[in-house]
Amino acid sequence: QLQAYGGGLVQPGGSLRLSCAVSGFTLDYYAIGWFRQAPGKEREGVSCISASDGSTYYDDSVRGRFTISRDNAKNTVYLQMNSLRPEDTAVYYCATRKPYGSIWSARYEYDYWGQGTQVTVSS
Repeated sequence: QLQAYGGGLVQPGGSLRLSCAVSGFTLDYYAIGWFRQAPGKEREGVSCISASDGSTYYDDSVRGRFTISRDNAKNTVYLQMNSLRPEDTAVYYCATRKPYGSIWSARYEYDYWGQGTQVTVSS
């Protein structure tokens, strides 16, 4: 089971940290991705962190502003979001990535999804 939390309302330029808490299995062996879905839009990949060496991947729209990290001891993955923009407004989801994938941002490479957490960037 995955549970995403930490969303909220923030002003443009502000920061939020999302957490994805994993239970029922050990996080160590899983790559985790963050996705988001804005109203009327497709769910899109935001970032991913590998299980093996901690490699990270970002969508161009968030690179340099968002940072993904993991704490296997706490069974939690984080998404630090800085310099938030109104276009970052969406429901954010975390998910476990299937092994041997090649496109980190493809939804079909993920199997277990948490419930989303709403992020709203507005003044």
